[in-house]
Amino acid sequence: MTEEESTRKQQEESGRIKGLFMEKLDVDEEVANILIQEGFSSLEEVAYVPINEMMEIDAFDEDTVNELRNRARSALLVQAIASEESLEGVDPELLKLEGMDTSLAAKLAAGGVKTRDDLADLAVDELSELSGIDEERAKGLILAARAHWFTEETAPAAEPAPKGA
Repeated sequence: MTEEESTRKQQEESGRIKGLFMEKLDVDEEVANILIQEGFSSLEEVAYVPINEMMEIDAFDEDTVNELRNRARSALLVQAIASEESLEGVDPELLKLEGMDTSLAAKLAAGGVKTRDDLADLAVDELSELSGIDEERAKGLILAARAHWFTEETAPAAEPAPKGA
């Protein structure tokens, strides 16, 4: 990666974070930029970093810090509720698969994949496209979803009782 590409990538990431802060924290560009300059890159950091660390930011007073933390926590709560709602109807067995997490399960559910068998029926490229995960992880998840096809034992057919017994 060239220095120019690296700079462009950093600017894109900074712009994405700034947009997130402006939207979710309902702040102007100046406040979003201050947070980024101070090293904040997620709502979780704003919500849960020790208050004394945020109080060290010269541009913020105690009321501003408390308001930013409250807004960040509220935004995270809204995201968590939306994620839970998107998991309605998802088979719990899908959530138990190794490599599965709730955000991935929510993406899959939005695409109509709600059971292990739904996931097992996908091709690696379909899963990657649907979820945005890399092919290696997609392959592992599909194999995990198919595992029950080969490991579940079926009860042997009962033999008929001998006549006269």
